[in-house]
Amino acid sequence: MPEILLERRPGGIAIVRLNRPEVRNALNLTIRQEMATAFRDLAEDATLRCVVLTGNERAFAAGADIADMSRIDAIEMYHRHTERLWAAVGDCPVPVIAAVNGFALGGGLELAMHADIIIAGRSAKLGQPEVKVGIMPGAGGTQRLTRAVGKFRAMLLCLTGEAISAQEAHAMGLVSRVVEDDEVLEAALQMAQKIAEMPPIAVAQIKEVILAGMDGPLSTALALERKAVQVLFASKDKAEGMTAFLEKRKPQYSGN
Repeated sequence: MPEILLERRPGGIAIVRLNRPEVRNALNLTIRQEMATAFRDLAEDATLRCVVLTGNERAFAAGADIADMSRIDAIEMYHRHTERLWAAVGDCPVPVIAAVNGFALGGGLELAMHADIIIAGRSAKLGQPEVKVGIMPGAGGTQRLTRAVGKFRAMLLCLTGEAISAQEAHAMGLVSRVVEDDEVLEAALQMAQKIAEMPPIAVAQIKEVILAGMDGPLSTALALERKAVQVLFASKDKAEGMTAFLEKRKPQYSGN
């Protein structure tokens, strides 16, 4: 069985599903490679509008595969260059929504943080427990987490290895929305559909400017924002969106 399942939905929506249920979708090298291939292929599709990344009802991903990691040394870890595999998710040109049920721990939480929006089930548990097995987060857990929730909460999660509830994660700004467990995927798909109906160039510019600007000086980030707005004023979708608003009708965006 493939360790990544890819499903295409109408309207330019794709579902990428982790498929190692016997180990709660633990992230070994194979599943990371298959996931990177899936995202790279999707990135070449001009009709793509939004991606939903998910696992199953028991786990989004319960972390890295400890059995796999226990057998490798530092040099093999270096040669794997897993940062290139993670980048395929983070560099996806369209919005990525992580639909999280069950456990999102360690590498699982780091994977969710590569998405743009996180929707979590009420019973989900999130955390960075790597310190409990003698290592530390290595795929953005110390950096993306700090940027999402601040130094003191990131220190708490990384230094204690404690898992937190979806509600706690939402309160600290780590999760975008909390829904009932059996509504997670549907809520993610509804959000994906809403995004897919927006003008594609505007959506792409919003994602690009937020990601590029968040770590730069405010003056630089605001300059990026202004330039992106100016570019959008040359798009046909800008004219269509404003005309439709004035005519009180639903816009028909073309992506031009």
